[in-house]
Amino acid sequence: MQHKTLCERLGYLFCNPELLDRALRHRSVGKVSNERLEFLGDAVLNFIIAAELFYRYPDIREGELSRLRANLVNGEVLAELAGELHIGNDLKFGSGERRSGGASRKSILADAMEAIIGAMYLDGGFTVTQHHVLSWFEKRLNDTTEIAKKDPKTTLQELLQMRKLPLPTYTVTDTSGAAHSRIFTVACKVTDVADATFGVGPNKRIAERDAAQKMLDKIKQ
Repeated sequence: MQHKTLCERLGYLFCNPELLDRALRHRSVGKVSNERLEFLGDAVLNFIIAAELFYRYPDIREGELSRLRANLVNGEVLAELAGELHIGNDLKFGSGERRSGGASRKSILADAMEAIIGAMYLDGGFTVTQHHVLSWFEKRLNDTTEIAKKDPKTTLQELLQMRKLPLPTYTVTDTSGAAHSRIFTVACKVTDVADATFGVGPNKRIAERDAAQKMLDKIKQ
């Protein structure tokens, strides 16, 4: 069967192999190419990832959700995923494009990945496609848990802006320890919140983030 090993890597056997074949055809091949499937796959992928983030992070605002999605759905990540699945081995090009290294070009790999998602959607439906996309993105989605938690200063700033309040102030209140192992204590003060919160860390940036997270927790209470 054509593209048998690719189907094994994808974890999906196409009922209509012609859809996969089209998804692998770069426009340099001729009139029949993967461009329309790429268009469809882009929309399906964005919806799947957006929905997953929406349910994973019920307390995160729209702007942060958009940032997380952009970290996951972009040409760089799609090209990496295509590389992990060795999509380039099965791509079809015109002779000129192949000679110029099209099989390893990131933009082409990213487009092909989207086209495959579009083909899978047409072949197996949304639920099947969602299952496979989430399995391919599983590690990256899990990593977004850390991304979402890494920026409490931005989250606090956005929350205060939404409430039309002044931005928080951060003040170093104490440093301790030897020169090579300093410990910083930072106070975070917010208008309309009586008491400051205090964060601790090996540098000011981490201490500020700790203080900001504590202030977010206080405001939510």
